[in-house]
Amino acid sequence: GPPPLLALRLFCGAGDSENLLLGGARASRVSRRPKAMASAHPSQGLPSGMDPSMVDEYASQSKLLQEFVKIPSIGKAWVFTSKDENASRAMVSVSQSDLLANKKRSFLLNTHISKSSSKSVSFQWSPFPVEMSGVSAVVPSPSGKKLLLVRNAEDDDSPTKLEIWGPCQLENEIHVARSVHGSLYADGWFEGISWNQEETLIAYVAEEPPQPKPEFNDSGYKKEGSSQKDFRSWKGQGDIEDSWGETYSNKRIPALFVANISSGEVRALKGIPRSLSAGQVIWAPSSSYSLVFVAWSDDNGFQETPRKLGIKYCYNRPCALYAAADPFKEEADKPSTDSNKGDTAALVKLTADLSSAFFPRFSPDGKYLVFISAKSAVDSGAHNATNSMHKIDWPTDGKLEGSLSVSDVVPTVMSPQDGCFPGMYCSGLLRFPWLSDGRTMILSSAWGSKEVILSINVASGEVSRVSPQDSDYSWNVLALDNNNILAVSSSLVTLPQMYYGFEDSHTDKPCQWDWQEISSPFPKPSDKVSSLLADHKFSVIKIPVSNPSDKLPDGAKLPFEAIFVSGKDSASSPTIVVLHGGPHSVYPSSYSRSLAFLYAQGYNLLVVNYRGSLGFGEEALQSLPGNIGSQDVNDVLTALDFVKKRGLIDASRVAVVGGSHGGFLTTHLIGQ
Repeated sequence: GPPPLLALRLFCGAGDSENLLLGGARASRVSRRPKAMASAHPSQGLPSGMDPSMVDEYASQSKLLQEFVKIPSIGKAWVFTSKDENASRAMVSVSQSDLLANKKRSFLLNTHISKSSSKSVSFQWSPFPVEMSGVSAVVPSPSGKKLLLVRNAEDDDSPTKLEIWGPCQLENEIHVARSVHGSLYADGWFEGISWNQEETLIAYVAEEPPQPKPEFNDSGYKKEGSSQKDFRSWKGQGDIEDSWGETYSNKRIPALFVANISSGEVRALKGIPRSLSAGQVIWAPSSSYSLVFVAWSDDNGFQETPRKLGIKYCYNRPCALYAAADPFKEEADKPSTDSNKGDTAALVKLTADLSSAFFPRFSPDGKYLVFISAKSAVDSGAHNATNSMHKIDWPTDGKLEGSLSVSDVVPTVMSPQDGCFPGMYCSGLLRFPWLSDGRTMILSSAWGSKEVILSINVASGEVSRVSPQDSDYSWNVLALDNNNILAVSSSLVTLPQMYYGFEDSHTDKPCQWDWQEISSPFPKPSDKVSSLLADHKFSVIKIPVSNPSDKLPDGAKLPFEAIFVSGKDSASSPTIVVLHGGPHSVYPSSYSRSLAFLYAQGYNLLVVNYRGSLGFGEEALQSLPGNIGSQDVNDVLTALDFVKKRGLIDASRVAVVGGSHGGFLTTHLIGQ
């Protein structure tokens, strides 16, 4: 809302900025204006409140901002193995923001990976990237021999295009009319595009086709054959349709479809009630039930009339795993039961006893269906919370009769021991997250103020930290190359850098990995940006809780964390306190160009992950609801006092900025 926007204007604008001293009523003035300013610009035509001396500063800041923005961002990656175990290929998606056009451009980079027996690796990058203009999703087939490009329609009259590419040619292009379905869900909760193992069919999630509705104008019922242009005023369109809120407000219900890539035929998966919104579809091993997917119900459990509530950032919406038959199978092959006849006969709920289940993945041998659960969030009402991992023993005969056995793999961690695993906080999984043993999953998770890479043995439940133990940098897995890991690492003062990880088999220490920096295909940033990054440092600080109540559980009394970013002379520089939203999210130590731009202006940053943040255990997280506006405020002030007492900042020049819950906290801190 306005408070954080106002704060951003204070710090990114030029001239005198009003500084807000937290925890007191005083306000002082902080000048960031250079002492010598050109003033040859005419005052005519300038915005109100801006004098000619500001023009050069705005121009300088604008140029610096563009230099930060044009630095490419690394997105996804895919690795394709070959018969030669020492050679493979990789494809990396990269994006670059166009600030003036207000859009993001996406590219694909290709590379050849060569490995030697001495555990060294070299990447030979293609000389130029390929721009993915108009592409909504890129999905390689399991073998890497085919590639699906999705081009969602740009208007209501155009079809959605599914392009099937082979090694050197376009093999098929499927045009799907709007009467069949709308745009594919290419990101977010409902994203789901999956090749079958034979690479003949593709299952995916798209908007259901438009539903017929009566339409009226101010003259009465809309006659057949009349167009939208005939209406000059309001029109009614039958019953109102709920949406899933932010990001999804203009989208229709997500439904499941399967495309035959040879014939181009597309079939809808029948039997899913419209009260369920489907997503995250995958193919099951050989079974009567070929598809497994997640579905969210309109019935949220605490409203008399079922309706959809906002789902973005909200893990507390009940969801379950379902299995269904492939719509291309003959009608006679579809399973049915006496108790479940008709259109819904082929729909089986797999997680009836869990309030949350998502991100399903089958083990390579097909014995386990592994998934993540946010049951702590659903059961408590917190919009996000500590995850758990579970598995279903998948029937060897593929028959889903009777109750399925669901067991815990990683339980919810309530109160982590010092330095130990704080619980799972997983925002996504690789399409194929398995090492060659078929039991070990590799994934990214929050661990305090850092993002780390974890290995999880789904048979034993053992969790190990794969990324460097002694690093305050954030690490994320991009792809797996057999038993090796392609990852990206960064910090608030270090640009993202790709690494290649080998498990060290010549050590007595368990889960010890060696990481090799990969030669980057990206050009170095400008000398100015490089100098600014090099002149800054960061540290993750543990902040003891101030006067914890005896009523708090042990986990809520543990220290929380703050990240302090400073230049060469932090004690005399103004400081910005940066607060994340949520409140149940976390500001990781990974690179952020918006924060880099702020500290490049000469500010220290104090990024506070107050209790209630992800990455610190469930008891600390659940201590915030019911204490918002007091506990989180006190945590921020405690962190500020911590750096103040150590002489790290000038306490007379402190300001605060945040968005969403961070904006709410900003106003609380100013007011209190």
